Amino acid sequence: MTVLWLLAAVAGFSFLLTWQLRRYALARSLMDIPNARSSHSLPTPRGGGVAIVLSFLAAMPLLVAEGGIGWSMMWGVLGACGGVALIGFIDDHSHIAARWRLLGHFSGAFWGLYWLKGLPGLEVLGFSLELGWFGHVLAAFFLVWLLNLYNFMDGIDGIASVEAICVCLGGALLYLLLGQMERAVLPLLLVAAVLGFVAWNFPFARIFMGDAGSGFLGMALGLLLLQAAWSNPKLLWSWMILLGVFIVDATWTLLRRFFRGEKIYEAHRSHAYQYASRHLGRHWPVTVAVLVMNLAWLMPIALWVGLGDLDGVLGLILAYLPLLILAVKYKAGKQEVSDSSYPAAEGQGV
Repeated sequence: MTVLWLLAAVAGFSFLLTWQLRRYALARSLMDIPNARSSHSLPTPRGGGVAIVLSFLAAMPLLVAEGGIGWSMMWGVLGACGGVALIGFIDDHSHIAARWRLLGHFSGAFWGLYWLKGLPGLEVLGFSLELGWFGHVLAAFFLVWLLNLYNFMDGIDGIASVEAICVCLGGALLYLLLGQMERAVLPLLLVAAVLGFVAWNFPFARIFMGDAGSGFLGMALGLLLLQAAWSNPKLLWSWMILLGVFIVDATWTLLRRFFRGEKIYEAHRSHAYQYASRHLGRHWPVTVAVLVMNLAWLMPIALWVGLGDLDGVLGLILAYLPLLILAVKYKAGKQEVSDSSYPAAEGQGV
């Protein structure tokens, strides 16, 4: 099976499976009901991210057979990402206490790190750093933070899908420019799986991704980042730059809420993208803005770093500074005002 046929098949399967999941959710009344912490205004089916999970994971053995990836990467992704998706799926249908979810997330992170051989050496301002076991622990915390921030940022139509597509396209392009075409297939496979879902989620959501999908994407992107770093240390910084919109908004919001003494694990709608969508009264302009920032700002800087012409740390600062300014401008992490002052933005519908 050629790569193009495989990608087309994955996108088609994801599209059809999302359709079936929507029918299932409507039949079983698995609906996301708007509340005081929601960014949407209409009840909407949830759980469509399972289509991303199943279409992506089902295609991985085919990639192994074609020589596109090794067994270690497959087992790492299947165990870590599949486990996180299962936790999210159960949580979507009932509830898992935060401490047990966190334990499951760290278990998945360490499983993935075991198969990917942990965190590689870092290049920082021209120096090589080998962090040893501390680096592996640091990488585990990073993976858990990434999957959780992806869950936090999955709050308006299409934003989580657009982010995953842009990040993976940027990573694949870097591989192609560096002559590592075989490595580009896995991020492109994730693009195909997400494309099948996003047709149902943007510009107006007919089904939500749910925790199963958002957690899966966060973990998958983290493992793809580590795989890239093992192939070339500069690519770690490139992938961090590509993820900048989500990392900056979520991290700045969490820090402000933490220092204000709020419970950071509780649902809220104080991210910059949420304030922006309520200000505009629509979801799609914010998602399109994220797409433009990724393609016009972050991707060129990521390529600049990955091709060796700019130090990774300096590139990260250059990329993140305007994003931080935007987060401050749009009040990321500011204590929320009354619901009557900030109604939910229109965007979703059954």
